[in-house]
Amino acid sequence: LPASSGYVALPTPSVITGTFDGGMKRYDRKGSDGECQGQSETGEDEAVFILESGATIQNVIIGADQAEGIHCRGPCTVKNVWWADVCEDAITIKQTGSGDVSYIIGGGAFHAEDKIVQHNGAGTVQIKNFYANDFGKLYRSCGNCSKAYARHVILDNVAMIGGSSGVGINENFGDTATITNVCTNGKPSATNVCCRYEGTTPGNEPEKIGCGPSGNVCNYSTSSVKTC
Repeated sequence: LPASSGYVALPTPSVITGTFDGGMKRYDRKGSDGECQGQSETGEDEAVFILESGATIQNVIIGADQAEGIHCRGPCTVKNVWWADVCEDAITIKQTGSGDVSYIIGGGAFHAEDKIVQHNGAGTVQIKNFYANDFGKLYRSCGNCSKAYARHVILDNVAMIGGSSGVGINENFGDTATITNVCTNGKPSATNVCCRYEGTTPGNEPEKIGCGPSGNVCNYSTSSVKTC
């Protein structure tokens, strides 16, 4: 985790339009309703940052005292953002257009008991030059949201250390994952870099179909997964 240049505790979420550069300060929600509540389902009100459509956030460290890190209401760009200790989710993507693309470039996340990137909306999420350490899933396409969009994820140059699985996508919703230049320390295994689920409806749990390369759904080869 990079060294922080200062500390800011936000009483309410900071709403970003345009570009926000945090100057590598650490931000969280200490002393507010946005403090970490374990794996309780929290939402936008508990986020540290809310990005409006088209917004960019960069050079930020998100501290441990927060329930939700970043919520993107539309397509967003997240550059060189680091999570010291993920609570519920690090990033929630809520864009609604099938052509919408959000970018997570650089940065990394530590200690995500469940998910780092939660993709509830539509479109594509590109994750590049990212570091994930001690996590459940790096990326999960929502398997039981009220709208069953086709969601797409592109991973390139991502290091996964001490994770359960890389990406989880819903085959029946038309989701796809394209994965290149990734490495793991054996956790997740090369097979578990991509897992397929049967998406369902709100209130039900998606059923896992299997893990490993599968055509365009989990588009990668286990031999391309390097050791890091």
